[in-house]
Amino acid sequence: MHEVKLSDGIITLSPLRLDDVEAHLTGEDELLVRWLNGGPGTRAGVAAYFRHCWEQWNTAGPLRAFGIRVGADEALAGTIDLRFAGEGLAPGRVNVAYGLYPSWRGRGLATRAVLLASQYAATEGGEEAVIQVDPANPASAAVARRAGFTPGEQAHSNDATRFDWYIRDLRRDAPQ
Repeated sequence: MHEVKLSDGIITLSPLRLDDVEAHLTGEDELLVRWLNGGPGTRAGVAAYFRHCWEQWNTAGPLRAFGIRVGADEALAGTIDLRFAGEGLAPGRVNVAYGLYPSWRGRGLATRAVLLASQYAATEGGEEAVIQVDPANPASAAVARRAGFTPGEQAHSNDATRFDWYIRDLRRDAPQ
């Protein structure tokens, strides 16, 4: 796999690596557990997931998981995942999921990460990006709106959780 690095001069997105496990565990809080992770992380569980993410990069699988990195030392500020296939996704749709660690929130970094990830998804054949937001998570909906996503349909997951979908046409981001 070649190293993917995306940057807007403020943040850098690059694949998650095993040496990110400690920073992730340190940064995880109740909001990440509630909205993104589905449960508190353990060292073994996070390491296994990050290995899976790396395998997905190496095999061009449907998951592309990035670390959101800030500063010259590229401190891990959060994560953003792109899923090019999954529950309820039509061909060409890409699911975008993101989370920042508490000390990095409120600085516009999630919006920047969504914009960079959307541009990447367009170069990989994505036609439409979808952010699925629990209606009780207004901060995530605000990120979607700031990144140019518009409200779309409502959907339910297999466990009957309702999500508001925010959608962005990626064809406008695709290289010409």
